[in-house]
Amino acid sequence: MRIWSLHPRHLDRQGLTACWREALLAQAVLAGRTRGYRNHSQLVRFRAAPDPVAAIGDYLWGVAAEASDRAYSFDRARIVDPPRDGRPPAPKVSVSEGQLAFERDHLLAKLRVRSPERAAAWEADPTVQVHPLFTTVPGPREAWEKG
Repeated sequence: MRIWSLHPRHLDRQGLTACWREALLAQAVLAGRTRGYRNHSQLVRFRAAPDPVAAIGDYLWGVAAEASDRAYSFDRARIVDPPRDGRPPAPKVSVSEGQLAFERDHLLAKLRVRSPERAAAWEADPTVQVHPLFTTVPGPREAWEKG
C-alpha cells in the first residue's frame, strides 16, 4: 500500500489509479469494514488524526479532484466522508520534508521506467508539491516509512 504525501498531479496514470484503490482500502480499514491491512505502516498518520475517517476522506477527495482534472471517472460515491459543503476540512496532517524527499525519489524511479516523459518533466522542474491534506514540517523520513 502506498498512500502518497506528494500531490496526485505528480503521479502517472498507473500511480493515480493505484493510489485511488489503495486509499479506498485504507478507508475501509480505518472505518472498521475490513480486517486486512489493519497494521499497515501507512495508516499511522491517519490514525493519529482527530478523525481518521474524515482525514482519509479528504485525502480521497484530493485524489478524485486530480482524476477529474484528467477527465478520469473515479466513483466519488465510494468515499465514506461526504463532501464538506460549508464544513471545514479535516485538520491537516503533518509530513516531514525528509518523507517528501524519500517519496519523490521513490516515485521518480518508478516514473523513469513506466512514464519517462513524466519523469523528465518533473526533473526539469523539480518542485515538490504536497497533497492538500498534508502540511510540510522539517524533519527526516517518517519513522513509519519502510524501505
